[in-house]
Amino acid sequence: MTTDPAAAEETEPVTGPEPGGPGAGPGADDDGGSADGSRAPAGPEDEAAAGATDTDTDSGEGGASEPESESEGPAADGASGDGTAADTTAQLSEAEAELAAQRELRERIERRKAEKAGPVQAGARLSGKAADLLAAVRAVESGGKPPASVFTEPEPAPRRSAPEPVRQPQVMPSATPAPVASEAVDTVRAVLVEGGAPEALAAQVAAVLGEGADAQLRENPWQLLRVAGVRPEQADGFARALLGAECGPDDERRGGAVTVWLLEQAALAGHTALEAQALHAALAQRSVPDPDAAVQSALAEGDALVFQDALDEPGAPPAPAPSEDDGEGEEGEAERPVRVLIGLERYALAEESLADGLARVVNSLPKEDGSAADWESAATGSAAELIRAVAGHGLVLHTGGEASRAEPAALAATARSLGLRVCAAAHTPDGRRRFAALLASAERAGRGAASGPDPLSAPGFGTEDETGAPDGPHHGTGDGPGSPARAQDSAAGTHGGASGRPGGGQPGEAGTHETVTTVAGLLAGTEGPGRDADGMLRTDLLVVLDAPQLDVESAAMLAESLPDGARLVLSGDPGVLWSAGPGRVFADLLAARACPQVASRTPDPGPIGELVSGIGIGELNQVAAPGKEVVIVPVRDAGEAVHRTVQLIADSVPRAIGIPAEQTQVITPGHGGAVGTRALNTALKERLNPGPGRFGGFDPGDRIAYSPAPGRTVPGQVVKADADGLHLECAGAAVVVPKERVEQTVRHGWALTAHQAVGARWPAAVVVLPGDAAQALTRPWIYTAFGRAEQHLSVVHGVDQALPRAVAEVAAKPRTTRLPALLRAQVPAAG
Repeated sequence: MTTDPAAAEETEPVTGPEPGGPGAGPGADDDGGSADGSRAPAGPEDEAAAGATDTDTDSGEGGASEPESESEGPAADGASGDGTAADTTAQLSEAEAELAAQRELRERIERRKAEKAGPVQAGARLSGKAADLLAAVRAVESGGKPPASVFTEPEPAPRRSAPEPVRQPQVMPSATPAPVASEAVDTVRAVLVEGGAPEALAAQVAAVLGEGADAQLRENPWQLLRVAGVRPEQADGFARALLGAECGPDDERRGGAVTVWLLEQAALAGHTALEAQALHAALAQRSVPDPDAAVQSALAEGDALVFQDALDEPGAPPAPAPSEDDGEGEEGEAERPVRVLIGLERYALAEESLADGLARVVNSLPKEDGSAADWESAATGSAAELIRAVAGHGLVLHTGGEASRAEPAALAATARSLGLRVCAAAHTPDGRRRFAALLASAERAGRGAASGPDPLSAPGFGTEDETGAPDGPHHGTGDGPGSPARAQDSAAGTHGGASGRPGGGQPGEAGTHETVTTVAGLLAGTEGPGRDADGMLRTDLLVVLDAPQLDVESAAMLAESLPDGARLVLSGDPGVLWSAGPGRVFADLLAARACPQVASRTPDPGPIGELVSGIGIGELNQVAAPGKEVVIVPVRDAGEAVHRTVQLIADSVPRAIGIPAEQTQVITPGHGGAVGTRALNTALKERLNPGPGRFGGFDPGDRIAYSPAPGRTVPGQVVKADADGLHLECAGAAVVVPKERVEQTVRHGWALTAHQAVGARWPAAVVVLPGDAAQALTRPWIYTAFGRAEQHLSVVHGVDQALPRAVAEVAAKPRTTRLPALLRAQVPAAG
């Protein structure tokens, strides 16, 4: 690992001032934020009190955010930086359409469960053979059908194999806000003007509050807090203008609205609920004179729910059983310690639904899908432990780094060979592409070996490439697995092979549209095997990759969508950043120990793998990097950091390492500040693709980060712009973003935050650590950022000893969730 300035200079010689150097500066909307990780305060109390004040939050897309203060959409840039509601813009996206579809599915499932539980009236709610027989009896009784024809079954039609569906190129539609009647917007605008609020909020307020939004605002002006980006002090000013002398800090309406707002800010930081004591303290800091009354007001309105969770910890002695004396039993129960939690209804229901779904998966017997001998014979190599665990259990957790993804691929190939319907879902299109290639290699290896060798020893699994050379980082112009030629598909996000399938496989091979999907596409129904009449996924084994990125709502929808007897494998690296949305599903499941856990022993290869593995256990080690796989570039200030970053991307890495600029990704802690994504993207655009930015600041050829929904970022490139909007190419799919949505959903993408980059990898990565980010660095952030590089990692280092200190001492910020307690009540801990 090159660490000294002289060695660093050898890799990147100093040149003259660059167009995008220190003088480029941040954009006009720069809010001064600097650190990824600064958004969530140290504890729930501070978070609820501080709200979303930091500039690098992800609240810009409909309220979901990256918990380490990274924004997915441009709308978040100014939502909280200057403290004015005027900077809040429309945040509706296709996420709302997805949530509506998910909500409808949940309601249908609940209705079906209720119908099954209720009494069956005579002749009602029958289906299949019973319904046919009832109809036949009634037909005979009425004389409308000859008896002989009633019970004569028609000859079954000969079965024909269904033809392979012809799939057209997938187009990713850009979400547009739901239409709001102009009359409703006009009436809301009049109320906003009367209260001194910006007129630009009218459409958003009308959409959020729904029918009668103007009357709701007049009755309770603090309803304005439901609009993303509006803060209590702004809502107070609006209320004073409308209510006059009636307005005061002790107003019951204010207390309830601020309570809901604080819970929403806690959700942005990843909490699904807050402890009552923390919420009361935060309300007091917001000048609410009677916090308990404010909470009761929110509970009475149905905006929040209260819970009492037992404080029993795993391994603690069980609570004493009640005695025969009812009085003594009640006393013993009263003495049992509990914690009181307050949470928003949507997240409370999601956690309970997730716990119910996981309990059903754990407690239901897997389908008859092959003998134990078949599974055992397939359990070879490093994936053997995972295959055996899945053979006998409905839910299995799998942990490991990037190289360990070969083990779920071997599992999926084995299950497919046994006749199971398999579906795998990754967090990003890049993750989908990489896993599809691994699965194709595993299946080719299985077909090519009569004795069933270990699929992990096949080409592409980190041992040897097709030429017999050892796998690992490759440089220059060769065609090895790690070479720039091979890595180009990764940077472009396209599928390899002439057939359009990963690895160039043939029809029916692994990596098809049905087998390997993204989580978002699977839930939205645009990818995957589809659903049956009951709304369940047509799969026998679901493998979810990048499991730490699952928020509680997405995880609940996946669990609810699994049919009885299906298996679920959650696989991921527990060291990376947690989900952008509320919850810490994967970490909670690991802590609950409610199912088998398989820890991979497959190490990530090369110097980068060694460095990242050490960070994962709290050690920042010096690693040998003879091929300059890891280079440290010291900088003194923000201007030099920007200059060196541009120099690395445009000159040093392409010249010395052989990886072009379009395959190198810059990662920085936050969006704002002198070395945030906005400042770096401005400098990089000026150097790599200068242009006037005629369409919303974008030109053809610009690298972009498209955020179709909260917590999701898809890297891409600008193709053109016309009357329809901005045309993008993202992960091989065409996207057209209407001009009114460009500002909210599209950023320049040469530089990303770690939360935007999680789930994807690039041949080279340049991680920028400016001095003002020192207090915000955490071990998960560093682990995630450094792990995005496949062959080369450059670290623009300006934080001195804060880097090793963060690796050794600063763990992930805690999140308050209810999932562990809910699981303990339904699923016994695994032995």
